[in-house]
Amino acid sequence: MDQAPGSPQEPQGTHGLPSCYRHPGRGTGISCTRCERPICTDCMVDASVGFQCPECVRTGAGTGHAPGANRPRTIAGGAIAADPRLVTKVILAINIVMFGLALGLKEEFVHRFTMIGLAYDPRLTEVVGVADGEWYRLATAMFLHEEIWHVFFNMLLLWWLGGPLEEALGRVRYLALYLISGLAGSALTYLLEVPPQGSLGASGAIYGLLGATVVLMRRLNYDLRPIAVLIGINLVITFFWQGIAWQAHIGGLVAGAVMAYGLVHAPQGKRRTAVQFATCALVLLAAVGAVVIRTASIT
Repeated sequence: MDQAPGSPQEPQGTHGLPSCYRHPGRGTGISCTRCERPICTDCMVDASVGFQCPECVRTGAGTGHAPGANRPRTIAGGAIAADPRLVTKVILAINIVMFGLALGLKEEFVHRFTMIGLAYDPRLTEVVGVADGEWYRLATAMFLHEEIWHVFFNMLLLWWLGGPLEEALGRVRYLALYLISGLAGSALTYLLEVPPQGSLGASGAIYGLLGATVVLMRRLNYDLRPIAVLIGINLVITFFWQGIAWQAHIGGLVAGAVMAYGLVHAPQGKRRTAVQFATCALVLLAAVGAVVIRTASIT
């Protein structure tokens, strides 16, 4: 719940930061370069130097452009959407639907889409797995859960972390971050785990959101202690709870942090999109390379 403004001139938001003048109670360390009023990531519009608020952009205050020439953008340069959580909602719905199918169709459905390197399936009387050409398993496993506690905690973290990240990065960049983080987690599991051992769950992608949140909070000069505690707790669970594919967690965490760094620290101007695309492409290429190397070693 938003806090009441601390004063008419510069209300205080979270962590003692000034509050955005358009969203009272939302702390921010960023100010409009024209009117110098505090603005949050939703209100930031790229300018030649720093950021401007939507009002200064609409009135063309000193920009040298006609009003409306600049469209409001997120901190990563994405378009600001009417529903900043739409992609998060869609991903969450897909996970819930897949969980329902797993409950209804049981093991036959789960075994068909689980991430597994190479194994003999006695029911199908055939060899299955990524190494047998079923590369789709690297992606389908990201949306598959068997246990209610597993899907509950993953979806809870998806809602907590995904919404703010989608709002800050924009839909396209956020979706790329989520999917590539999940694929990186699957790829590292495939690379390091014994071939017949299967794994499933959105954890690789969720850890990617954790890594990205750290980078974004540091970029905005937010207090990192809450997210550091959350990551610490999850890493303890990762390495001390039996049956967890730690490779997926670490792969997703590193991939998410690397991509987020490229997304929010890319230089302003025409090169920004190219740098962001290149960063995500390099992480994806590393994941594909790991899959190709592992496949060659076990076939």
